[in-house]
Amino acid sequence: MKKTEKHNFLCIALCMLIFFSCIFVASILVEIILHENYEIMLKSRKIKLALILLIVAVVSVLIIRNCVDFPQKGFVTNSGVVWTTEYHITYQSPVDLNDSIQKLLKDIDNSVSPFNKQSLVTSINQGKSDHVDAFVKTLYVKASEVNQASGGLYDPTVMPLVNAWGFGYKNGKLPTKEQLDSILEFVGMAHTKLDGDKLLKDDPRVQFDFSSIAKGMACDEIASMLKRNKVKNYMVEIGGEVVTGGVNDRGEQWHVSVDLPVADADAGPVHSNAVLLQLSNLAVATSGSYRKFKEVDGKKVSHIVNPKTGSSETSTLLSVSIVASDCMSADAWATACMAMGLEVTQQMMEANTALGVMTISTNDEGDFVVWSNKRFADLIIQENK
Repeated sequence: MKKTEKHNFLCIALCMLIFFSCIFVASILVEIILHENYEIMLKSRKIKLALILLIVAVVSVLIIRNCVDFPQKGFVTNSGVVWTTEYHITYQSPVDLNDSIQKLLKDIDNSVSPFNKQSLVTSINQGKSDHVDAFVKTLYVKASEVNQASGGLYDPTVMPLVNAWGFGYKNGKLPTKEQLDSILEFVGMAHTKLDGDKLLKDDPRVQFDFSSIAKGMACDEIASMLKRNKVKNYMVEIGGEVVTGGVNDRGEQWHVSVDLPVADADAGPVHSNAVLLQLSNLAVATSGSYRKFKEVDGKKVSHIVNPKTGSSETSTLLSVSIVASDCMSADAWATACMAMGLEVTQQMMEANTALGVMTISTNDEGDFVVWSNKRFADLIIQENK
């Protein structure tokens, strides 16, 4: 019997006990009132039993309040589309904070989107400015941290290589080795430096693309805004990247589904559940090669590009999901692990207690192989067998 079913059964049983106890106590009270000898009646077994049942009824009420998940009041949901993907934000608040959410998403887009011609990152990429705001600085610091920890395999300056492979905002034929080698000359965080509020480049051709962690940062920023407005219970989801706080509208930890890496050639991604996680005050992000790829001259090309070799990464690793304390870290590490590959990821993350990691790959027969470290496995409440 499931936990919720046990709660419902217990609730029904206790309610019946309370009902009959109240009827019995009421009948005894009526009998006392009508009885001529109050003292004899008060000393009777019936009155003692009535008092016991009254105590049981009170205790039962307290048990029901603790064991049954009553819906929480005042939850609001805001949803829409941003950066060509959907977002859903649910939170408990007496007021609708959609205006604040919209402003924050617009401010982030104007700051870090490489596809926004008026954004700050676009100005930096074009050499028109070296100034950074709080958003760009936050992204750069986190990107540098994960870049060093991943041995340089996570790198936001990989944008020219991504464009060369036909992703980003440029499309074309597959690049030649000579073209990739020429681009590799100015790809790498080593060509950049953060100096106060200035982002310096030793080569003007260096370009930044923080798209791999921008959604994660946006989730964190919205969560911070909600907390500033005294919101304790919330779930922020942008394009599958999720950050949670507190509990849902049933007083439970948030349930978050992680998809299997399944895509239909015509319809696109198919949402099929791999695992169901139970999260509170944690974030989860997934990166994969199965949703962003294309075929050129019969060859499948992934958007995951190795910043050291310039090659488009193709392997049996289909997706990586990361659970972390913040969504930006989860986002960055999911991308880094995809670039590192299956074996390196599992070796590095198996004993990691700060990050929960799940990889989904394929074996020689084409079947899914799901692996997770203990930190991730402890959060799973349902698996798709």
